[in-house]
Amino acid sequence: MCHACVMDSVKERMLSRRALFRGVAATGLATAATGLIAARPALAQSGGRVIDLTHTLTPDFPTFDGRPGIEMVESVNFEESGYQLYRVTFEEHSGTHIDAPLHFSEDGTSVDELDPATLVCPLCIVDISAKAAEDPNAMVEPADIEAWISANGDIPAGACVAMLSGWADKVGTEAFRTDADGNFAFPGFSVQATDMLDGMGVAAIGVDTLSLDPGNSADFAVHYGWLPAGRYGIENLANLAQLPATGATLFVGAPKHGGGTGGPARVLAVL
Repeated sequence: MCHACVMDSVKERMLSRRALFRGVAATGLATAATGLIAARPALAQSGGRVIDLTHTLTPDFPTFDGRPGIEMVESVNFEESGYQLYRVTFEEHSGTHIDAPLHFSEDGTSVDELDPATLVCPLCIVDISAKAAEDPNAMVEPADIEAWISANGDIPAGACVAMLSGWADKVGTEAFRTDADGNFAFPGFSVQATDMLDGMGVAAIGVDTLSLDPGNSADFAVHYGWLPAGRYGIENLANLAQLPATGATLFVGAPKHGGGTGGPARVLAVL
């Protein structure tokens, strides 16, 4: 997710945040690795139920800039050659996809450099669908995280915390991306919430919308704060409503093209 209207002044302000987070990035990666240890018992006790959290990527799937996110051209024809093959071109940030730290920093971790230990982790789902039904730009706030902890216990270090807003049900309609006036409108995280999660050693955040930031964000504060800290995000998650708030293990099939800022991913949850 990129936006041509991000002002230089915003970038300069966020650079100071990157410098601050850089000092704790190593600690964050270590705690993220702890998340893999926490994930293993959950997987071992699993009943084997797998929920696909990935939307099918087609040229019609909504994108932030409104352009098709994928193009498929036949490269080899089955009738002519006995097998078939397509040449696929896609935008990195289309469909269900990863935002790597490099997406919003000049020299951050690229998608191929993500620590594999952070790609298998406990999944914690924060449900804000009730307030999102009232406010299309609703955000996960610190109070929502505190309420989740009160109900479910501590968020494990190395976890992925995902927002359930109900927006995945709007895929295929204009309301997934914009309001009736054509303005971006969808829920996301607040920077206060992601700062809180950063302090807990959370490895990733995820949303069932187009962006980690809410649609009416003018500065992409969550992107600039969360990603340069060495953590990653997942956008356009599907089927979160089929999972409990806690207890699932997340498997993130991140792409591995060298120097990538992200890319479409197959994301699975195991119960």
